[in-house]
Amino acid sequence: MQRDGDVFILDLGADENRFHPDRLAAINASLDEVEAFDGPKALVTSATGKFFSNGLDTDWLGEHPDQWQTYVADVEALLARVLVFPAPTVAAVQGHNFGAGAMLALAHDFRIMRADRGYFCLPEVDLGLPFTAGMAALVQGRLEKQTAHEAMTTGRRYGGADAAAARIVDAVADEGKVLAAAVELARPLAGKPAETLGTIKSRMYAEVVRALRDGA
Repeated sequence: MQRDGDVFILDLGADENRFHPDRLAAINASLDEVEAFDGPKALVTSATGKFFSNGLDTDWLGEHPDQWQTYVADVEALLARVLVFPAPTVAAVQGHNFGAGAMLALAHDFRIMRADRGYFCLPEVDLGLPFTAGMAALVQGRLEKQTAHEAMTTGRRYGGADAAAARIVDAVADEGKVLAAAVELARPLAGKPAETLGTIKSRMYAEVVRALRDGA
């Protein structure tokens, strides 16, 4: 976690940034830090390298098949938390953004994606993995209906320009400028009252949160 004035910057890492249980715990600890801060604040989630996040840690799941339900519940709980987080949130998507990693970006208020490289993709249909009810609700709650349908049923890979045209992301930026663009988007929003903002989001996405937390 770093700070740029009122903007907290959470770096997911420099590898595929899959959701290993230890990474989930670290992300939640960072969110605890931001949530506990008493003052103007906004959150930007970023990463370095080729991936923003490649989603579920399938290698870990292969070694711990008996923990599948608990693990997915923990991922869904994180998605719900980010969706209604009591501060403005922006995902700085500098690389590939797949599966549950793409859902994490969708849970943010806004998304900036690299223009020339990297894909947003929900590949579950090609992997033979139906979306959980909560994850389906999240995607449908954050994307326009036809875009959600296409993304979920075809596994299409959207580059930056295509993602912006489909309103999956709010803007694109050149290589090396994604994080700066996300911080500048977040900065003027940092003064929003945390409790009020959290309540607005919680009521706006009540059904999505319920679906995610019912699964959890």
